[in-house]
Amino acid sequence: IMATYKEIKGVTVQTKDEDPVENVGSWSAGGDINTARFYTGGSGTQTACMVSGGGPPNVTNCEIYDGSSWTEVNDLSRAKNTHGQGGTTTSALAYGGYDGSGPANSATAESWNGSSWTEAPSMNTARATYGGADGASNTACIAVGGFVNPSTGRTGDTEIYDGSSWTEVNNLNTARDETANSGTTTASICFGGQAPPARVAVAETWDGSSWTEVSDLNTARANLARSGTSTSALAFGGEFGPPGKTAATEAWDGTSWTEVADLATVRDKQPGAGASSSSAIAFGGNNPSNSAVANTEEFSFPPPTAA
Repeated sequence: IMATYKEIKGVTVQTKDEDPVENVGSWSAGGDINTARFYTGGSGTQTACMVSGGGPPNVTNCEIYDGSSWTEVNDLSRAKNTHGQGGTTTSALAYGGYDGSGPANSATAESWNGSSWTEAPSMNTARATYGGADGASNTACIAVGGFVNPSTGRTGDTEIYDGSSWTEVNNLNTARDETANSGTTTASICFGGQAPPARVAVAETWDGSSWTEVSDLNTARANLARSGTSTSALAFGGEFGPPGKTAATEAWDGTSWTEVADLATVRDKQPGAGASSSSAIAFGGNNPSNSAVANTEEFSFPPPTAA
């Protein structure tokens, strides 16, 4: 039955200065990781992800999340931090970072088969602080940007791993470290980071052959976390200026970034994981007091419907 004008008259439409934000999502508490830490590697989905290494002090510990709790599994062969990680809980690769084997950053890599880690071919360029590298498995990973050494500084260098060797491909347009990268070896997005003299909001997408600049983040930041793909990603947490850390979260739809619900815990130096902008997980990290945290948060977009 259609309502008449007489029945609905007097109802006014609310006016706003800007478009309303719909489906802003929500973060909810998950199970704590067993070892509080930051500068870790992380990969997987909200209900099946892995965390490796980190510090301080540097550790070899690895844990797997099943959607409710973390379980310790076999350790890395060497303690690593500020390294990249890609893959799943049954097929992952941890690579680069600082492993304590010398005064410089490392190019070493280790492959996870679901039960143990084995040595894998090293990257061509040793680097660190590019956490948020990504990939589909231990035979398809991408390393993007990072810090090489004090004389070389930040790099835009990009390498692809195919399970047997690393191949250098086209560089990022903006050399930087402390970035986040979501996606695969043929379609990914790199955003944020440190490109002196400042943190940046720059975002670039990879199509398998080259990087293209796209719309910037709303909040410039480094040491941020990520989830998703090149067309559906989430950026959360990070450091936007000394000594500021942020809980800000933004969703990427393939065209632009939209601010959504903030993390409950302000933190940076965490990797994050997840399949899309609507399903992400935050774990560990460094809080505003510069202390390692163990808490886990899960993002849902749109927010869960109340029972």
